[in-house]
Amino acid sequence: MSDALLTDLYELTMMAGYHAEGRAEESATFDVFFRSPPEGIPLVVAAGLQVVLDHLDGLHFAAEDIAFLRSLGRFEESFLAYLADLRFSGDVWAVPEGLPVFGNEPILRVTGPLAEAQWVETALLARICYSSLVASTAVEVVHAAGGTPVVEFGARRAHGPDGAVTGARAAVIGGCASTSNVEAGRRFGLPVSGTLAHSWIMSYERELDAFRAFARTFPDHCVLLVDTYDTLGQGVPNAITVARELAAQGHALAGIRLDSGDLADLARGARRMLDAAGLAEVAILASGDLDAERIRALRRAGAPIDGFGVGTSLITARRDPAFNGVYKLAELAGNPVLKISGTPDKTTIPGRKQVWRGPEGDVIGLADEELEGEPLLVEVMRGGRRLADPTPVSDLAERCRHAVAGVRAAVDAGRWTVGCSDRLEAMRADLVTRHRPA
Repeated sequence: MSDALLTDLYELTMMAGYHAEGRAEESATFDVFFRSPPEGIPLVVAAGLQVVLDHLDGLHFAAEDIAFLRSLGRFEESFLAYLADLRFSGDVWAVPEGLPVFGNEPILRVTGPLAEAQWVETALLARICYSSLVASTAVEVVHAAGGTPVVEFGARRAHGPDGAVTGARAAVIGGCASTSNVEAGRRFGLPVSGTLAHSWIMSYERELDAFRAFARTFPDHCVLLVDTYDTLGQGVPNAITVARELAAQGHALAGIRLDSGDLADLARGARRMLDAAGLAEVAILASGDLDAERIRALRRAGAPIDGFGVGTSLITARRDPAFNGVYKLAELAGNPVLKISGTPDKTTIPGRKQVWRGPEGDVIGLADEELEGEPLLVEVMRGGRRLADPTPVSDLAERCRHAVAGVRAAVDAGRWTVGCSDRLEAMRADLVTRHRPA
């Protein structure tokens, strides 16, 4: 199915206007950026680029798309004929996935015919903003876990199936060890994790029978959920019984999972019982509405937890689920343009730009400048075709880990700065003056 209509109606009405005015082929550059990070996210990491390139590569209007637009009764036949032959042919420069990005810096830059660049606004924002939001939330959750593995398993609480799949990918980029989402694992090559739910145990007359049946099916990958009835009085003792039976058959119980109650107290009690039974190698996993704050509290309490499962708070970025990404015109027909706002922070930065990163900050400059530091935006698509094969998500996660470690200390200490080059500042000031009423 074509994704050409994954856009807002005003994109299409503007495209029709550009076409009618003979301006559809004017060269235009648009930037994707955000003004301020979501609450509780000190570091935003770029994510979603691969999903964007999948959307743009070969993007066109199918016959059924044209038929639907015709049914709206809004568009001239000449415009619909133009759309029928249209293919996305733009160039895309972007910050590689996994790198930290900061307010007002272009995360992604589209240059192409004006109508085409306008067409893709909604789809690009939806993909970049959501993926970056989840990846950035994952960075904070993983940081809170302090090296203890985190599994993403929020598919059932995600905002729709697409959010579940793309969110799982973003979470792994942000540092999660695996996901419970099997389709995301298949589509993006992510490691998948999962055990059993309370319904398995409730389907048996006795908890011990349920544990034994699961162990028979998965003797080498057995993690038992021990809080269906009485965690320390029944669940953990039954798990110990099954662990001993597995050991007698040459297998080992991999772990137990706690999903409710006072996780710190239950983990300490379970650890004592497992160790006393000679089962020090059995891991204790914890889940149950966890987020970065609760994980930090568990670690401060010294809870002996070997892995965290995080669902709703991660996949929905529940603390602040809005990522205020914007898509703004920066250059038209080779000339810089900007939007002026009564709110100074909303006045945009004109021109085709690049970002240079140094050890304690970034400088936004014009793309043809040569400034100190490492340029962040790289060309990823030319003429509507991607320039490289997709990077494995495991490599993106490793890139994210190193990049975040490289800037976190400066950000946390308040030393990180983001500014504009002198030439860009002068251009912006000139354009603001030029557009002020006389």
